[in-house]
Amino acid sequence: MATDCEAWLNANPVEAGNLSDSFPSGDEDSTFAGNVNNEINGNWILAPTGSIHEARLKAKVKRRLRKNSSRDSGRGDSLSENSDAVRSTVPPTSPKGKLLNRRSRMGKGRGLPKKGGAGGKGVWGTPGEVYDDDVKVDVKDPNYDAEQENCVYETVVLPLDEETFEKTVTPIVQEYFEHGDANEVAELLAELNLSGMRGDVPMLAVSLALEAKASHRELTSRLLSELCGRVLTAGDVEASFHKLLKELPDLVLDTPAAPQMLGQFIARAAADNILSKSFIDGYKGRVDCEYARAALDRAAVLLRMSRWTGLRIDSLWGSGGGQRPVNQLIKEVNLLLKEYLLSGDTVEAERCLRELEVPHFHHEFVYEAVIMVLESKGDRTLQIVLQLLKSLCASTVITVDQLRRGFERVYLDMADISIDVPCAYSLLEQFVEQSFNAGVIDKKLRDLCPCRGRKRFMSEGDGGRFKLEGF
Repeated sequence: MATDCEAWLNANPVEAGNLSDSFPSGDEDSTFAGNVNNEINGNWILAPTGSIHEARLKAKVKRRLRKNSSRDSGRGDSLSENSDAVRSTVPPTSPKGKLLNRRSRMGKGRGLPKKGGAGGKGVWGTPGEVYDDDVKVDVKDPNYDAEQENCVYETVVLPLDEETFEKTVTPIVQEYFEHGDANEVAELLAELNLSGMRGDVPMLAVSLALEAKASHRELTSRLLSELCGRVLTAGDVEASFHKLLKELPDLVLDTPAAPQMLGQFIARAAADNILSKSFIDGYKGRVDCEYARAALDRAAVLLRMSRWTGLRIDSLWGSGGGQRPVNQLIKEVNLLLKEYLLSGDTVEAERCLRELEVPHFHHEFVYEAVIMVLESKGDRTLQIVLQLLKSLCASTVITVDQLRRGFERVYLDMADISIDVPCAYSLLEQFVEQSFNAGVIDKKLRDLCPCRGRKRFMSEGDGGRFKLEGF
């Protein structure tokens, strides 16, 4: 340590004025003279009186070393066990010390990732960042091809073959029978590459409609009218009907009424102006198939009737199910019941009720049937209506829920019905009791039947005594 001090003193000479400043009073002289043991850098040594000047110099060097050591503590300075100043291998200007310190050097921050998560290895940018399509092509790229620089890439839809066409278009038409949205069908067909199979769309739709209900055939006629001009042309519609006439012998095997139905489709297409009027005339004298001749004759008769008698071909198939207004459905239900009262044919009444295609409206049928029993005041009407309801419930044409709703509606309207039919309560009780005995309704529905209250006579209570007015 003495050698280091001498080396430091030689490099930094100390003047006498500086020494006097370091020790302003003479107290330390007495301290050094009175104490034999003195400490330099933590080591006790014997300091004779003659070496006081040297001890002062060493003490000053010690203080300066401590001061410098406290300043350079962040740069790796430390004191060894022998009180020697040891410099670490990390230089003061090295960033290693800063890198090891994970605290924010700005004195603030919430521990969030730097650059919002856009920095770091393997990161292409902030989440949600969208890069422009205009990317500059690097000519020096080894995969660069000058011929592909001006290429235009488009999605290619392969044309449909016969097998793929049937598998793709059939579900579209069947779904259309459920929702009835022709615009959706047009959009789906526009996304397909029909190419040469475009004329088979009407043919497939009509073939499926021949095996479906009357409401589905009405939807098919509307679909052909909507698609013509958007997806199909008049030539495609005409070509499809030519194919249908040729395949009628095969269609009759599955649908015996196919010739008459196809004739109605042809007449409806001609009335909607998607099929030329000369289509039927072009087959005169050139038809050998009896089924095709029957279809063309049916179409010609309907068109002739529309011109002479004003027959509306646009309502040829009728409106299907829930698409009809409620007032029209009520009228058809009443007409059906009146025809049944005249004929008594249960099978025909069941067939007509099925053709209405309104299973959600069967409670109106039950309601009108019970009202007809109350207004008839005859035992025959009661018996045949009870027979009809029993047959419809046994065949599950009318569900238990619809039957219950029909009877409950009658129960609620009895106050108004009794105004027109005074004996309605007694007739209803009789009909409900016979319906329960026949197994048409259950005990719970029978117990809900309302009973008309009546006034009490004196002989029926209170022992024939009059009640006081105060009571």
